[in-house]
Amino acid sequence: QVQLVESGGGLVQAGGSLRLSCAASGRTFSMNVMGWFRQAPGKEREFLSGINWSGTYIRYADSVKGRFTISRDNAKNTVYLQMNSLKPEDTAVYYCAGDSTGLIRTTQSAYDSWGQGTQVTVSS
Repeated sequence: QVQLVESGGGLVQAGGSLRLSCAASGRTFSMNVMGWFRQAPGKEREFLSGINWSGTYIRYADSVKGRFTISRDNAKNTVYLQMNSLKPEDTAVYYCAGDSTGLIRTTQSAYDSWGQGTQVTVSS
C-alpha cells in the first residue's frame, strides 16, 4: 500500500497555471505507476495523466494534452502535475493515485492507492 498526499491546489484565473504535487510514502514508490484524476461536481472521476516508474512512458487525456505535464522525482517520492492555460472547466478536485501493476491504465478501478484530493478552482 502507498500513502499519497496531494498539495498545490487553489484558486487561479483562467489562463493561469498551477503545479500540483503528490507525496508518496509506504511501499517502494519507484515501482508504481502514478496517475492524476479529477472529479468535478456531478461528474465521474476522469483520468488525466499517468507516468511509469522510470518516467519513460506517459499518457494524457485528450482534454489536457498540450496543457498539462506530468513528471516524477523518485528521489523525493513525489509526482507532479504542471497545469498551464487553465480553463474554468478544469475546476475540480484533483487526485493522485498509485497502481502497483506498473501499467498505465485510465480507469480508476485499476489504481489501488488514492490521495485525499486537492481543490482546483479556475475563475473566468
